[in-house]
Formats: sequence, structure tokens, C-alpha cells
Amino acid sequence: MSFYWPTVIGFFLGFGFGVGCALAVMYSIYMGGYRTAVKESQLPVQPERYVKALDTLRKKAH
Repeated sequence: MSFYWPTVIGFFLGFGFGVGCALAVMYSIYMGGYRTAVKESQLPVQPERYVKALDTLRKKAH
């Protein structure tokens, strides 16, 4: 086996699994936060943190 093949395999494993797993974790964190935000927006009384974030977004929009 030459130097070329182990390098290609190592690059694929490092990039494919390393970056792929990191993106999967970031996506799951994002979706968990999105679901929580949607649930909190539907509550009869929104949490204080949600109300503050909503006010901040409204101020930035204007």
C-alpha cells in the first residue's frame, strides 16, 4: 500500500464522520430549540425569556 490510499481513507473518515457528526449535532440542537420556541409561543402565558426575545426582535425590525 502506498502513502496515497491511507491518506485518502483518513481524509474521508475524518471529514465525513467529523464534519458530518458535528452538523448532525448542531441540527438536532437547532431543531430542539425550534420546537421549544413553538411550544412556548402557544402557551397561554409565555415565559419571560420568550417575551424579552420577542420584544428584541420587534425593536430590530423597526
